[in-house]
Amino acid sequence: MNSFQGKTALVTGASRGIGRAIAVQLARGGARLALNYAGNQAAAEEALRLVREAGSPEARLFQFDVADPVAVGKAVDEVVSTMGGLHILVNNAGIALDQLVMRIKDDDWQRQLDVNLSGAFHLIRAATRPMMKARGGSIVNLTSVVGEMGNAGQAAYAATKAGLIGLTKSVARELASRNVRVNAVAPGYIDTDMTASLPADAKQKMAEMIPLGRLGSVEDVAAAVAWLCSDQASYVTGEVLRVNGGMHM
Repeated sequence: MNSFQGKTALVTGASRGIGRAIAVQLARGGARLALNYAGNQAAAEEALRLVREAGSPEARLFQFDVADPVAVGKAVDEVVSTMGGLHILVNNAGIALDQLVMRIKDDDWQRQLDVNLSGAFHLIRAATRPMMKARGGSIVNLTSVVGEMGNAGQAAYAATKAGLIGLTKSVARELASRNVRVNAVAPGYIDTDMTASLPADAKQKMAEMIPLGRLGSVEDVAAAVAWLCSDQASYVTGEVLRVNGGMHM
């Protein structure tokens, strides 16, 4: 198991799905968890319970909108001052407002940019100073298979996820000399609350697109993120780790 003893990790969008699984995985390695969520208090409380049970009794909730740079700055400052620094940042928060490009509303385009791409930028900028001060850190950005291969009806979402890859590689070059590693994980089709409501035939068609023949689990993604955050990946930076069952190679 990856060891994160003595380290503080901030995971955005941690109240459910992939974000919650990542937080639980890091907690199992002994990290102190700061869990960000936007508004679902009940889901956040359940995530907090699971994370504490997994091995992070000092875990705390932080409610803020990642698209708000002022709120992000305040939250990161609070994490650093009250939880012993900031050593791991996982930018998982994201939204998808799917629509054909000719029908995308300006507000929906902008909101996805604000949350998915600018949100990650705000957090990276805020986390850089404490990580440099600590002479090390790990940042992992959650992109997507559609950020590399595109998908009809997801022009805005795909654009934000592709932007995250460029952001990851650029910041990795900037921070490497300070021993701060920056990587991305690109999940494929993952079995989450969103896909759970799909009809069986739709799920079957999705599985047929994947060489491994199944949707991924949130634990599959969490394990990849945890590895990148760990000392086992100490010589890995600027990479995009694909967790997609072979859907895109």
